[in-house]
Amino acid sequence: MEKLKLVQAEVNSVIKGKQDVVVKVLAAVIAGGHILMEDIPGVGKTTLATTFARAMSLDYKRVQFTPDVLPSDILGFSIYNNKTKDFEFRRGAVFCNLFLADEINRTSPKTQSALLEVMEEGTATVDGVTYKLPEPFIVIATENPYGSSGTQMLPESQLDRFMVCLSMGYPEHEDAVEILKGNSQNLVEKVKPVISVEELVELRKMSNDLYVHDEIYEYIVNLVEKTRESDLFSMGASPRGTISLLRMAKALTVIENRTFVTAEDVQRVIKDVLGHRVKLSSKAKSQGIDMDKAMRTLVGEVKPPRS
Repeated sequence: MEKLKLVQAEVNSVIKGKQDVVVKVLAAVIAGGHILMEDIPGVGKTTLATTFARAMSLDYKRVQFTPDVLPSDILGFSIYNNKTKDFEFRRGAVFCNLFLADEINRTSPKTQSALLEVMEEGTATVDGVTYKLPEPFIVIATENPYGSSGTQMLPESQLDRFMVCLSMGYPEHEDAVEILKGNSQNLVEKVKPVISVEELVELRKMSNDLYVHDEIYEYIVNLVEKTRESDLFSMGASPRGTISLLRMAKALTVIENRTFVTAEDVQRVIKDVLGHRVKLSSKAKSQGIDMDKAMRTLVGEVKPPRS
């Protein structure tokens, strides 16, 4: 679709040389999922989220997660009003379209768990009252690699709520030169809104209604079941991973303006969707097999449907 190409062009004008990551973030947004960006500091994770918010006309809020951030900072709190003699609810940062949780693995488990209901249900419960969040609602969380100073591992229950886990990595030499040339200009400020919130909602409906052949359903389930049977993994993917794999493949199809999902769509995003949901076995680690190689092996062992 033409407008989706324009969104990518706007983001790529700021984020140099990361076209594949940009497409996958866009796909996750269309698929209605949340995104975890795992990488070292300084490679543009926060800038990526800000740029997408501008290009897609999304109300955007950011919280820098530190050990002293409280759940009330995220969800909101009730305060007594002397004039009305009643408690009033003050909304927290999650009441927006795109919530950026910066360095999520630097805060306490209690604060991290405040996002569980938010990410799964699209609601926030404070003092026994449940509030609906705006539609659409997307969380983009960034985390520093585990083992970095002041970090702790996210629990499996939270990792499973992220549709994809992506990594930007260092830029190539030519892209680094482009970044340096554009450093004096505030490129994010120049990003123009390309699609409206209403158009994004329509794109989500289009993606959800897309035709999928029964053989693709079977293929996706076979891939996920293989993660539970293979000796490469000590923990397989959850049913939520199966659904996320389908939704991401559908969204890629919409971005490429096709009318049906292919096995290649599924293969393109399998590592991004399942990589953070599974755990490598001791056997795989002892053989020097990393997650990339394990996922390639997985795809090679499961027969794809006929074209």
